[in-house]
Amino acid sequence: MSAIAVPAFALTWWLACYLLGRDPARPALRRAAAALAVHALAVAAWAVDPGSTVAQVLLCVPALLWAGAAIGLLPDDRKVLTRGWLAVSAVFLVVVVLLPRSGGLLALFPLAGALVLLWRGRAEVRPVMLATAITAVAVLYALGLAAVLAPFRLGSVELVLAAVGLDLMVLGYLVAVADAVDAGERLHPDLRRSAVAAAATTLLIGGPAALTTLAAPGNAPVAVLQFVLVGCAMTAIGLPGPVRRALDRVAYLGDDRIRADRAALMLSADALPRRRERHRLLNSSEDEFARLTRRALEDFRDPARLLRSPLTNLPTVDRRLTGQMAEQPLARALELRAVLQESVARLKPDGLSGTSEEWRHYNALHFIYVRGLRPYARQPVEGLDREARLALDWFRRYVPPSTLRQWQDEGARRVADRLWGELMQTDPRWLSHARTIKRTSTTRSS
Repeated sequence: MSAIAVPAFALTWWLACYLLGRDPARPALRRAAAALAVHALAVAAWAVDPGSTVAQVLLCVPALLWAGAAIGLLPDDRKVLTRGWLAVSAVFLVVVVLLPRSGGLLALFPLAGALVLLWRGRAEVRPVMLATAITAVAVLYALGLAAVLAPFRLGSVELVLAAVGLDLMVLGYLVAVADAVDAGERLHPDLRRSAVAAAATTLLIGGPAALTTLAAPGNAPVAVLQFVLVGCAMTAIGLPGPVRRALDRVAYLGDDRIRADRAALMLSADALPRRRERHRLLNSSEDEFARLTRRALEDFRDPARLLRSPLTNLPTVDRRLTGQMAEQPLARALELRAVLQESVARLKPDGLSGTSEEWRHYNALHFIYVRGLRPYARQPVEGLDREARLALDWFRRYVPPSTLRQWQDEGARRVADRLWGELMQTDPRWLSHARTIKRTSTTRSS
């Protein structure tokens, strides 16, 4: 069991950390990471105590979490569906805890319902074949879970657990693909680097850990310690950014300047493998460009996300930067923020401030994205000026969340239309350079 359990635990735990590290703010990534982490714990629990109640319960929980991940792939992660998923999952989780073997397969019902919703909204989900691929892998996952929990033996439980883990890893990969497409980023260079490190760590640390558990059969504390060791190593591989920042806070406790400089360098280093090729921006459709603009506005106050935005390659950004600054990713991200702020400012009607119909797009973008107000948050907000306090009170009193989202969509579309027009009327030399790169890439690929 240890020869299979240790590498299965290591790889699923690594992918869980990697998905969480890509963007913790995205619900689909969070839930997919949680599903993989719980399965890794289930594998470890089964290796320590095969067939235990804890292991059986943990094996069923990923199905509930994957239902939430599928819902998270729908546009805007609809809050009504999310609340429904949480309520249904809580009920089924109680059933699974009370009836771990006979009731465990009931955890597949929320997953089936989420897949139905994903199929109904597949026209809005990108990439196009995502719903089909997730459904096919989910069916294999359900068959594997049934084989493990069946009252009779259908084969080697260890191999079936590894197969179930592989299915979950494929599902995690599909969610990462969907997130990369939605963000306009590249996935494979960054994933490949992390996967190579994970494979090497599995061999160098997972191998001795497996041999240790084999040398001490039936010794539960030794087995647990080996899984903890492997888990710590894979966490450092899957979450390199947070681990480095934590080490810097300890190592450079009294030197804020070094910490700030290293943080800026690490942001750029982490963003480089995920940035899309420069010429791909002109290959975007107008609708895709509008979606990228909306996402850039959502990430306005987060330099780490703006670093990875394809809009950092806008010709408008090029014209604002000269010399070596034009090649600095962080400088381009900050300049993109300035471009977005100016585009939002152009939506402002004449006058100091207002709440009439003509002010709705400006207010929705300026106060929510640029100023970072959260009008529906429960915690009190301090340090706001008079204008921001009045706007916050107005949003809370008179603007429902659905209306605010509509205004944000409309305002982001107006900003995108302006930037798209500038892109289409840009310097012909920039366009020629982009076409040359495109022809070169096509020739090399053929």
